[in-house]
Amino acid sequence: MSHIVPSWKVADNVCAISSTRKGGVSNAPFHSLNLGMHVGDNADHVVQNREHLAQSSRMPNQPIWLNQTHSNKVAVVDKPTNVVIDADALFTKIPNVVLSAMTADCLPILLADTQGQAVAAVHAGWKGLANGIVENTLALFESSVHAWIGPAIGPKHFEVGHDVYQAFCDSMPQASVAFNALSKEGKWLADLALIAELRMRQAGVMTITQSHRCTYSESDNFFSYRRENITGRMASFIWRT
Repeated sequence: MSHIVPSWKVADNVCAISSTRKGGVSNAPFHSLNLGMHVGDNADHVVQNREHLAQSSRMPNQPIWLNQTHSNKVAVVDKPTNVVIDADALFTKIPNVVLSAMTADCLPILLADTQGQAVAAVHAGWKGLANGIVENTLALFESSVHAWIGPAIGPKHFEVGHDVYQAFCDSMPQASVAFNALSKEGKWLADLALIAELRMRQAGVMTITQSHRCTYSESDNFFSYRRENITGRMASFIWRT
């Protein structure tokens, strides 16, 4: 299947999907539904993949794409656009504007307020997460928010150094529950999705749904940069009607 549909309790006018690696036309190592233009794949294949996904999921407009740099910058969108935006999160209140966040191990986080009046898509790698990309996005909402955390590298496979541990735990000691020390000195296994949930709960988000899907271990379903290095990209999308 080319995409999965988040199972979360949001307003009926909120639509969201998250792509898999299946159902596209790209050749190895990008096989087959690669959505990333920047990874070395045939550009025509990427265009076909994007068009197929937009049609199969009945998107009302072509998605807005990001040039993601692991920052904490959020862009507010007030109309559909073909311009690639330099940011790591998108926010809108405008109907039928399709927001995207591209990933291949990092967290895709989709947000929607309870009334279905505002939505956001967030690309959260560990650097962006530590520097406040989620909090910056949440600050744009005017009412309570539902969150969905999509497929990302799982806690059994995300090995990090002590710098990552410090980046989260020095400012938020309770985040230590998301780290398991390895026998190698200064190395940890980190649960990125749990860290994101802890930070969102600290920011006041009460309704958080985890997909519990691991990009690294589910090689048939997802691309993984850590597993393959040269590989494709998935994306998660959200819009309101």
